[in-house]
Amino acid sequence: MDRTPVYFGVRLALIGLAYAGAWAVFVLVGDSWWQLATAVAMAAVFGQVGLVSHELAHRQILRRRGPSEFVGRIVGNLGIGLGYGWWQDKHTRHHANPNHEELDPDVQPELLVWSQDQARAARGLPAFLGRWQAFLFYPLLTLEGINLHVGSVRALFRSSTRHRLLEGALLGAHFVLYLAAVLTVLEPLQALAFVAVHQGLFGVYLGCIFAPNHKGMPTLKRGEKLDFLRKQVLTSRNVRGGWFTDIALGGLNYQIEHHLFPSMPGPHLRRAQPIVRGYCERIGVPYHETGFVRSHVEALAHMHAAGAPLRERRRR
Repeated sequence: MDRTPVYFGVRLALIGLAYAGAWAVFVLVGDSWWQLATAVAMAAVFGQVGLVSHELAHRQILRRRGPSEFVGRIVGNLGIGLGYGWWQDKHTRHHANPNHEELDPDVQPELLVWSQDQARAARGLPAFLGRWQAFLFYPLLTLEGINLHVGSVRALFRSSTRHRLLEGALLGAHFVLYLAAVLTVLEPLQALAFVAVHQGLFGVYLGCIFAPNHKGMPTLKRGEKLDFLRKQVLTSRNVRGGWFTDIALGGLNYQIEHHLFPSMPGPHLRRAQPIVRGYCERIGVPYHETGFVRSHVEALAHMHAAGAPLRERRRR
């Protein structure tokens, strides 16, 4: 549980250099279709910045709440156009009740359905998309970056959102600077293509970071009571991999350990894993870990099975 100032100092410096470097390359390349390659690289950088926001929200980097939130708003709102306060509130509710169909905002049937019960009750767009949602999942992820921007702006109009003026000012600054840079350097058609590739791949990258963690694992309903350990372990999936996986997924491939110890710095999660896994084995709690590709296969298979009642409804 000890802080890792050297690790995070190096990590934040490298990500900061990558962020500045990506924009410098964008300016140097100028009016060219090669900017689509820059958009791909920038999507990866934005994803890593998003992971820094996540680490700040869990106070893995800074111990105190005030400094963590201040830096989080700079990194999230100004850096990538993600409303830090809105996302932190949403993510905190997810951690409190992961995969709970009534309480976890990440498994609400707003666009897709995550269980057959949700499918049977679905109407409108979730009912329309849910039939073939496993095949639509990755194409829909290309819209996730835009969806996060929209959710961040919508939160500014809710009285429950804290520091709305600051959040709004930083978000506005991000959008103005981003669009000004793109429209100044690129021709209109190139600018449109750049934004589509950048924001689309940014959404896909975030989806590939977070979706394997819980999708396809058991969901909970009102009235089902589990102790803290089982609630966190049974609904989470770990993803095996080496150093590249640890970097690309920001340590969230150790999702079980992260949910049990949210404030544990990312580099320590792999050290905690054998302790947690061994304890779960001793007390008979299933501990699920699989490879990256297999984690997506399991998630997609679950999504397809969840949509079965909608396909049956259509055949009647």
